[in-house]
Amino acid sequence: MSRELLFKSEHLQKTGSFKVRGALNAALQLDGPRGLVTLSSGNHAQGVAFSSRVLGVPCVVVMYEDASETKKAAVRSYGATVVDEGVTRLNGEERVRAIAAERGFHYIHAYDDAQVMAGQGTQALEFTEQTGAPEAVLVAVGGGGMISGIATVIKAVWPGTRVIGVEPAAADDTRRSLLAGRRIRLEAPPRTVADGVQTMMPGALTFPVVQKYVDEVLAVREESILEAQRLMMRHLKQVVEPTAGLTLAPLLEGAELPRRLGLFVCGGNWLP
Repeated sequence: MSRELLFKSEHLQKTGSFKVRGALNAALQLDGPRGLVTLSSGNHAQGVAFSSRVLGVPCVVVMYEDASETKKAAVRSYGATVVDEGVTRLNGEERVRAIAAERGFHYIHAYDDAQVMAGQGTQALEFTEQTGAPEAVLVAVGGGGMISGIATVIKAVWPGTRVIGVEPAAADDTRRSLLAGRRIRLEAPPRTVADGVQTMMPGALTFPVVQKYVDEVLAVREESILEAQRLMMRHLKQVVEPTAGLTLAPLLEGAELPRRLGLFVCGGNWLP
């Protein structure tokens, strides 16, 4: 079957990913914050660092010790301080909340924040203004901030369009949670090339929205993610990170999908 694929190119966004939308929206709602702090594997980190520059306030970003060095360097380039020594997916939340309390900085969560979720939805609003309704849209899923914002907009504007999430099979906490009807926490931090979606459990705020508006979540293999990334760079002539390959990966695995699809390309912060 031939398909029509419509790519929403968020890898070309300021800071190299959609994350700046939610971070900046949340930051602009604040009334004179002393500073900003966040916890992130990289793309949200850059969004918050950029937002702090816009506001003219200091920023501390807690990043996992094994996070991309490219993304850490990008965060520092916006003037933020990176704290990463000994930070893991098991203690990161404790570290960021301790810094927020100690310095009096506002913590902008990577996904479990209503203003962040609303900001992420603006990419879908733009998409609906740029094209006619596809039969389905595919969205990478981590903590759920992106897909909850997108799904809310898509279902309001195009009720008949299916919203399909895509996760690595190694990090399928949202897929498992939807099947169980409650939030499921993975037993251990997931290991996947899609470093932007290594969450262990869907957000408390995002999951009810996902339950309400997302039609299904697919899980794909690591080799499919990497092959999708390669295909996108080869044929679209665009630099995208592995996580961005998630939305194309189901097609490579023969998933039963309709003909006209919208694919949200989440980020391009990657170096070979």
